[in-house]
Amino acid sequence: MKNHILPLLPASWHLFVPKLVTVFQQGYSLQNFRADTISGLTVAIVALPLAMALGIASGATPAEGLITLVVGGLLISLLGGSRYQIGGPTGAFVVVIFNVIAQHGYDGLIIATLMAGAILVAAGLARMGTWIKYIPQPVVTGFTSGIAVIIFSSQIKDLFGLEIEKVPGDFFEKWQSFWEARDSFSPESIMIAVVALTILIVLKKFAPKLPAFLIAVVTTSLLVWLFKIEVATIGSAFGGIPHNIPFPQWPVLSLEKMQVLLPSALTIAFLAGVESLLSAVVADGMTGRRHRSNCELVAQGVANAASALFGGMPATGAIARTATNIRSGAFSPVSGVLHAVFVLLFMVFLAPLASFIPLACLAAILVIVAWNMSEFDRFQHLMRAPLGDKAVLIITFLLTVMVDLTVAIEVGVVMAAILFMHRMSQAVEMQTDTSLIESDVDDYNRPASDSNQQREQLPEGVEAFQIRGPFFFGVASRLLDVLDHMIAPPKVFILRMRHVPLIDASGDTALEEFINRCRKQGTTVILSGMQPHCREILAQMGFFDHHSDILEVDNFQAALEKARLIIFR
Repeated sequence: MKNHILPLLPASWHLFVPKLVTVFQQGYSLQNFRADTISGLTVAIVALPLAMALGIASGATPAEGLITLVVGGLLISLLGGSRYQIGGPTGAFVVVIFNVIAQHGYDGLIIATLMAGAILVAAGLARMGTWIKYIPQPVVTGFTSGIAVIIFSSQIKDLFGLEIEKVPGDFFEKWQSFWEARDSFSPESIMIAVVALTILIVLKKFAPKLPAFLIAVVTTSLLVWLFKIEVATIGSAFGGIPHNIPFPQWPVLSLEKMQVLLPSALTIAFLAGVESLLSAVVADGMTGRRHRSNCELVAQGVANAASALFGGMPATGAIARTATNIRSGAFSPVSGVLHAVFVLLFMVFLAPLASFIPLACLAAILVIVAWNMSEFDRFQHLMRAPLGDKAVLIITFLLTVMVDLTVAIEVGVVMAAILFMHRMSQAVEMQTDTSLIESDVDDYNRPASDSNQQREQLPEGVEAFQIRGPFFFGVASRLLDVLDHMIAPPKVFILRMRHVPLIDASGDTALEEFINRCRKQGTTVILSGMQPHCREILAQMGFFDHHSDILEVDNFQAALEKARLIIFR
């Protein structure tokens, strides 16, 4: 039955209608439900051990991780603006959660998460979802790589079975405590960790479609149970996991406590917003769909507030699980809803078995998570960027590891802004009152240095766009929107860059992604009129090594001639 909700709403509010409503309005069949059920079950199998591991790594318990997955994951899929988003606890929150619990207790985390939920809802209603493009790539990579180092460090105790009453929060003090407790290592824990790591690495290489996390957990748990191996388990450390979800409770709020927790709440809101929208962008790139960023922020806010009331932790979109959802054949947000339902069923019927899961296995899982989060290849790639971008990357990374994530993000963004202003002052050519990415209509209506052609004279199957002004992190993502506005992909896409005086690391990333997306849909890209300075930066970052077959010409007229040869050959 056709849903008439959308036509009744003002046009500006269509952007806040959940994707689930859109799916049902367009029609939902039994075949679609079957596909969502399979993908939901697949993601649940992946998410179950991960949620428990992240709960422990955050200084909470496996129960809090599972509550977050069920409550947060359910609401993110029900209310979100992405068709395939899978929500729940993620590694990005580990550092923040651990610090908040250490300083203010778990009650403090509940209040901070509740405040973060309100901030996210307000940000979504204020249409701030599109602002994420202003977070430069070196900052994002710097703090995610820093978080990966911290997550890895936090697993040393369980990997080696060290006897430490309480692991310090400070990075250097933490490693000092590990060294002092080195004689207390457990050979049994090391053996379990090695078995788990071997399973995870081998399956990823030779059988990537199998649920490696679950297989590692089941295998090591069976070893512990069958051979009575003396290692720390979820049962011995936490008394097991609950077989249901607790009733919601409103925390005791005070203005003084809220003021103290505001910086943590802002950090949680920032991380939830950034990671969820990055995940939605990844999903769009994999499927060709378009997410509603502001609707997604509102859903993230509601999900975080609800997770706090049920005694959970912060939640956000999980990039790896969202990708798994898509690869498993998901059709709609129903798969995300079902993934939360399946985890709840696991808790109800299989909770007693979780007591046998060894902590060393969960630590091994988090080591793999940390490696994936480290984005080593991207970090290495950005180290070839100009000095300014490199400095932002390294300082954000070091501050994340050694000081505080909030400080790292603040300093990184401010440094990037100062760097941009410096680059703007060096730009030889300045233009105002023009769109940063626009059609070439004006060029065709008046004489130009490289073309006197009218837009209508473009050969059929050829599209041309011109970028005006610095191609920096603030506008890089807009290039990716160009393809989404086209009814059908062109055979040739001419990207005019004569009026681009400079390009930064985020511009390089966006240009690479744009070209890769064009290749997937059979579109040939021609770069026209690139400035020597921009070409030098792209060459320095290895752009032309990755795209040695890219077509590059001196001017627009040459690009048109090249396009005609491609079209009519």
